[in-house]
Amino acid sequence: MQIQDLPYSDPGVPDARSGPRFLWWLGRNQLGGQFKALAWGLLHFVAVSALPFCVGFAVQAVVDRSGTRLALTGGLLLLCGAAIAVGDTFLHRAAVTNWITAAARVQQLLARQATRLGSALTRRVAAGEVVAVSTGDVEKIGWFVEAVSRFTAAALTVVVVGVGLLFYQPALGWVVAAGLPLVALAVLPLLPRATRRADLQRAKAGRATELASDTVAGLRVLRGIGGEDLFLDRYRRASQEVRRAAVRSARMWSLIAAIQVLVPGLLLIAVVWHGVHLARQGRVTVGELVTVYSSVMILNYPLQHFTEIAMAYSFSRPSAQRAARVLSLDRATDTGGSRADAAPHGDLYDPDTGLLALTGRLTAVVCGDPDAAGRLAERLGGHPAEAGPSVLLGGVPLDELPLPTARTAVLVQDKDPVLLSGSLRELLDVPASGAVRAGDALAAAQCADVLEALVQGSLDVTDPLDARITERGRSLSGGQRQRLALARSLITDPEVLVLDEPTSAVDSHTEARIAEGIREMRSGRTTVLFTSSPLLLDRADRVVLVHEGEVEAVGTHRELLAAEPRYRAVVTRETAGEADFRNTRDEDAAARDGALGKHGTHEQRETAPRGGALEEIEESA
Repeated sequence: MQIQDLPYSDPGVPDARSGPRFLWWLGRNQLGGQFKALAWGLLHFVAVSALPFCVGFAVQAVVDRSGTRLALTGGLLLLCGAAIAVGDTFLHRAAVTNWITAAARVQQLLARQATRLGSALTRRVAAGEVVAVSTGDVEKIGWFVEAVSRFTAAALTVVVVGVGLLFYQPALGWVVAAGLPLVALAVLPLLPRATRRADLQRAKAGRATELASDTVAGLRVLRGIGGEDLFLDRYRRASQEVRRAAVRSARMWSLIAAIQVLVPGLLLIAVVWHGVHLARQGRVTVGELVTVYSSVMILNYPLQHFTEIAMAYSFSRPSAQRAARVLSLDRATDTGGSRADAAPHGDLYDPDTGLLALTGRLTAVVCGDPDAAGRLAERLGGHPAEAGPSVLLGGVPLDELPLPTARTAVLVQDKDPVLLSGSLRELLDVPASGAVRAGDALAAAQCADVLEALVQGSLDVTDPLDARITERGRSLSGGQRQRLALARSLITDPEVLVLDEPTSAVDSHTEARIAEGIREMRSGRTTVLFTSSPLLLDRADRVVLVHEGEVEAVGTHRELLAAEPRYRAVVTRETAGEADFRNTRDEDAAARDGALGKHGTHEQRETAPRGGALEEIEESA
């Protein structure tokens, strides 16, 4: 896989049982790139390690006054230089390719998982953790994957040089052979502590990122209630904890780096001290001593990759653990699309609650618990929070449909829709049936003032569709964001559209016009509307009252308002005390009517009160 060939047509099925298993799976899926980087790494490191031998031959040739050997050694030096340049160039190219392709594979896996889980993802994993995994963690995972091949090349080079010195000069070679394992393994006792400190740093950084993400997302609300300083102080404290953890981690890695300098230095001193004694005894030549000394010096270069791989694994392991945790999540119900040939059309029915949305009708759902309403809306869209009977569309379970088919058939707009940054034209460029034009959808969602605000806030823009929208639509009010999101949903024109409180941040006059726009735009299409607004409920074909997870009553808005106390309490926001007072007044009125019927005159019965003020309000509604 080359960078220009990205993205992958299929990133594969990851082994997400643990972080190390996920890293191993990534490495196995890039064996071609790993072997390529290993080959170029061996060429580079072996050529670098051959320089001391060339220098030793040259020194010995000068001592022996041999011009031929000196010229031959010069040619070998040129050859080693060319090999170093070529090897280093293509090693870097192969390593960077491995890094980017591994990171791209992880990003595709995360994107596919987010698409598959939908809204269930943020319920099961904190938003800050998802952000951390998809940004910084991806780079650290890619770093370890590409460092493996360079470390392997460096380790093989160290082994080759050690064995070569044993054959080249056994009297000094055994000192190097005995010292190299100590140099390579000297830092192993410190790695667990360094890893724990790095894990703690990453955990604190993840919590700080989550806190910052939540603070920025709710900045407008925080400013409105005066809580901005409170959350900023919390973030400052979290940031200081990250700084202290980073300093403690850096101290341990500094100690490891110091040992990586100290131990090879001690080995070099031992080689020189023993070599000088051997040279004085005539057991080694000057050229051999220079060769062994230079080899030990050069070996510091490949030995540095031992520290790098330890750091890469230390930092990538918690990142891989977080990625594996996200990738291991499963949908509450998933049959793998066993009904791939089905083309569902008809009523939408939820066996769990008994909710039935008739095809081609506007069904309003009233639920006293907003959280329960949100969960029910997600169930209707095929995103159940927990296992249970599947929602049926035309008698076909949504769970048995391929995910793209199910999501084309049923679209859910939650109560907090997200607007991506870009132009309005890009925002409305969504998969759609083509039957609804952008202008009609914007008009139905009452977006005229939103378009004016976007044009005024953009420079050199005359067409509202070319106006820019900031990230998450932060420059717009809550009502403006809701209306743009509603227009986007109307353009999609799905078989079934589920809207969860689409006008909760809109004034009553605009809400009334939006209700008419939705009814007209969705005529002949199935629409489910979760709301408690009388303006929307009065325009629905059917209203369903859901209480404690079950359908309790079905009818029109006015029928339920008159006959169902629970419905009336939710829609009118009537308290228990007000309900008791109204019931007592109704009983008194009924008693008076009865008394007048027996003893009063016709005029007295006509002037007797017919009910409380609340009844008059209900009748006018």
